[in-house]
Amino acid sequence: MKEHIAQLLETALSTLREEGTLPDDARPVIQVDRTRDSSHGDLASNVALAAAKSAGMPPRGLAEKICNSLPESPHIADTQIAGPGFINFFLSGASAQAIIDEVLSAGDAFGTNEDGNGESLQVEFVSANPTGPLHVGHGRGAAIGDSLARLLSANGFNVSREFYYNDAGAQIHNLALSVQARCRGLSPDSEDWPADGYRGDYIADVAQAYLAGDTVDAADKHVTAAADPENLDAVEAFAVASLRREQDSDLRAFGVEFDVYFLESSLYKNGEVAATVSKLEQSGLTYKEGGATWLRTTEFGDDKDRVMCKSDGSYTYFLPDVAYHANKWQRGFKRVINEQGADHHSTVTRVRAGLQALDMGIPHAWPDYVLHQMVLVMRGGQEVKLSKRAGSYLTLRDLIDEVGKDATRFFLCARSASSQLTFDIDLALSRSNDNPVYYIQYAHARVCSVLGKLEERGWSWGSENGCSSLERLDEDAEKALMKLLASYPDIVRSAATALEPHTIANYLRDLAGVFHSYYNGTRILEEDAGLRNARLALSVAVRQVIANGLALLGVSAPEAM
Repeated sequence: MKEHIAQLLETALSTLREEGTLPDDARPVIQVDRTRDSSHGDLASNVALAAAKSAGMPPRGLAEKICNSLPESPHIADTQIAGPGFINFFLSGASAQAIIDEVLSAGDAFGTNEDGNGESLQVEFVSANPTGPLHVGHGRGAAIGDSLARLLSANGFNVSREFYYNDAGAQIHNLALSVQARCRGLSPDSEDWPADGYRGDYIADVAQAYLAGDTVDAADKHVTAAADPENLDAVEAFAVASLRREQDSDLRAFGVEFDVYFLESSLYKNGEVAATVSKLEQSGLTYKEGGATWLRTTEFGDDKDRVMCKSDGSYTYFLPDVAYHANKWQRGFKRVINEQGADHHSTVTRVRAGLQALDMGIPHAWPDYVLHQMVLVMRGGQEVKLSKRAGSYLTLRDLIDEVGKDATRFFLCARSASSQLTFDIDLALSRSNDNPVYYIQYAHARVCSVLGKLEERGWSWGSENGCSSLERLDEDAEKALMKLLASYPDIVRSAATALEPHTIANYLRDLAGVFHSYYNGTRILEEDAGLRNARLALSVAVRQVIANGLALLGVSAPEAM
């Protein structure tokens, strides 16, 4: 309908140009948006304001001329001029009702588009080092990142999901020392326990499996234990594979899969870190101070210069980060989105600065970042902090096991990533209207229940029958539902553009709320077959859009609850 109205406006402007009311070069961008207030119509355009200067007349005067030149359309019941010159469009009943047929015809594809034109795009998320089970913060990153990938795919992008992690370095060495200590019979309370060792019960599990000579198959690691506690390299390889397997298991339970697992160690093995150092040194932007090598990242907007190489010759995290992103660019990803925790805020400017210093033609604001804030988990009004298995934090698996995948995923991405999130376990478990995921899923299940009752009464329904009587849908709640259905494709597009999957969650709550009110106040299974079929068509269309929206969030749409 937006495109239809835009075409009507373009025809009107062409007429005004032919008449000489508008100069030939008056070709404003025609923007049509949905209104927030139904009293202002269904759709509105600011085209008169955009073209007023070139027309040499007040916007309202131009708006009147545009309205007078609009071709007739069976989809437009009325047009009105508002404010300084906005043109509001009121859709006809037939136009509003046509959305039902559109939803039912498109099915699972309703709301998708080809805006991305198949462009390759990468979303990196989770990227947890294999030193312990995934925590709830990783879970929020997984929920947001996977939903972003689903949204972007729905908008026509060819999305690659990537998991980047460090399989070497100090943290991994401490992991190996911790497992080795357990293999030797030590406990975290022992005086000989590694100073920076990991203390969770999972370390004991890994040690036991290592001594038993187990084989581990993870998504990107396949290792058989040497069963020799003195072989630290073998302990490390087995421990990394074991933790990666546990992460894989948790992510599968969360409905998340990845296309690529990228190892930080490969950047060293392939010489990419060394090549990055050489390029940066050749740029003339490096200098020595205090025995360390620095990069003048302040030249590119950073608040201070960054150390590349420490005085002991080792590299800072900054350097492999820059090398890794240069690798992404060289792989052909002209658009990359990194979903990370808010503690990565300082990396945004410095990574972009490092990439600019490489002078590879990378845009200044590349890559994009979505940074999520912390999660506070509550039960019974008290914060839940610890997991026996992890030792010092609540794991994602703890949450999934307690409230289920659907509630966990929905709650973790139902608010803007930039907002801190309180995850109320009691609310997530409740079967009430206060629980948003239950409320939305229940609306879907209610439509399924209505269809079941239809069969019990010996009635039949088909979309072709329901869509032949849609003119009978004239109640306010029915009009509100049709308007919400019509707005869904715009919601999907805008959520992807803004990288905000919580927009889908908000929309689904609104749609479910209007449907529940409609269901409670309207008799759907009327004796009158025409009216019954029309209401069923509307209800089934609502069910379809709820299912489509939940799928973008990785949440199921149950038929019974």
